[in-house]
This record gives sequence, C-alpha cells and structure tokens, in this order.
Amino acid sequence: MTRYLISFNAKAMDHIPEEDMPSVAAAAHGVVEEALGAGVYVISGGLANRRASIVGPDGTVTDGPHPEAIGGAMIVDVPNHHEALEWARKIAVACRCPQEVRAFGPDPELDEMLGRRESPR
Repeated sequence: MTRYLISFNAKAMDHIPEEDMPSVAAAAHGVVEEALGAGVYVISGGLANRRASIVGPDGTVTDGPHPEAIGGAMIVDVPNHHEALEWARKIAVACRCPQEVRAFGPDPELDEMLGRRESPR
C-alpha cells in the first residue's frame, strides 16, 4: 500500500458561502467515515489560518506566513494511484473544490519501523 496526500489550496473554499459551511463539513466528515470504514484513513484536517512557526536548524523560532499552499489535507493508504484519485474525487465533491493528489515516496526503513509490508505494485 502507498500513502497519498490529498490536499486543497488555502483559498480553494473561499467561494463557499458561510451558511453552507456546516453542510460542507458534514459531507467531508462523511468521506472520513467512509475512509475509516474502508481501512484507508490515516489523518485529515484543515489548517488554522494562523502564522506558521519556522524552526531553524539551530533551534531558532521565527514567525512564518499564513497558510498559502495547503488549506486542508487527507492522507489515505491505498493500493494504487487510481484508488487515491477515487478518494480525491469524493473529497472534491464534499469540499466543493479541486484536490491535489501526491504519493509519498517509498521509505523501506520507515515501513519497517511501522511494521508495514509493502504490497507488490
């Protein structure tokens, strides 16, 4: 199985009227429930509209930008890219905005630490 990041732009939901947000949230939670039931859910959520904290290699902490690239994301663990696209479609419908899909690169050491075995692709 491969982990996929399904995400949307920080401003992607700006077109949705405030009064519609409860129904959007309910639809998105429905997709999460479905992913949980299918055993593919890893984590999801929206980024708070707060400045990021940037931690340098020396430990120095500075204020960074407000979220610009990612407004929300879901990580699923599925057998292939096609299945990740199907989950992205469900999220796009629920959140009423386009979704970007990216596979996490293979990391055999991490998989070993997590006790995972990769399926043949």
